[in-house]
Amino acid sequence: MNILDIGIDIVEIGRIKQYMNKNENFLKKLFTENEIELFKSKGYASQTVAGNFAAKEAISKSLGLGIRGYNLKDIEILRDELGKPIVITHNNLEEICRNYNVLEIKVSISHGQDYAIANAMTIIREK
Repeated sequence: MNILDIGIDIVEIGRIKQYMNKNENFLKKLFTENEIELFKSKGYASQTVAGNFAAKEAISKSLGLGIRGYNLKDIEILRDELGKPIVITHNNLEEICRNYNVLEIKVSISHGQDYAIANAMTIIREK
């Protein structure tokens, strides 16, 4: 196994809360139905939404692509039974990951009162 790259992102929770309050389609534009169900189960806590958004941005950096050739809904961040974030890729991003020989994308999310932060690491097969 090798590391393709790492990424990190930080998001102001207050800005995410404003977007959620101003635009009823904000969640639907950026997150999958499964992620929205996760947010619903957490009472639509803005820190959870901000954490997932930061994770998607960190993942885009860990792939070295930015948001090119896929969209943010192609990245799905859910939680396992212990609450650990897990990454699932879809559509164009799934194909990109196959082409890059990605084995796994790991992500860690944290937040304080004002900010959510995430880091990501893309692990690829040895050549």
